[in-house]
Amino acid sequence: MPKGENMKFCPKCGSIMFPKKVKNKVIFYCKNCGYEEESKEDVKVKEKIKKENDIKIIREEDNMKAFPVVEITCPKCGNDKAYFRIEQTRAGDEAPTRIYKCTKCGYVWREYD
Repeated sequence: MPKGENMKFCPKCGSIMFPKKVKNKVIFYCKNCGYEEESKEDVKVKEKIKKENDIKIIREEDNMKAFPVVEITCPKCGNDKAYFRIEQTRAGDEAPTRIYKCTKCGYVWREYD
């Protein structure tokens, strides 16, 4: 549809129809109900290419190593060092939760106030 013209709506469900190029024809299709019809007008179709963001997967063990190490006794193995982080796991007016992960055995535990 040239600039300034009204949008095309699906005759079945009333949703906006979108153009797509199929071989040498332009087809309008409805994303909602799947209705399709061939364009009766000369329509130029431009495609926008979405750039996907690079997604880096962080494993839990890599994530915890970014936190400081504190001296605390692991309840499972007795080791005296653990990675430490604080999270607000309850309502904002309550004390945060301290989360520890043993540097030796990997056991994770929480402490609440």
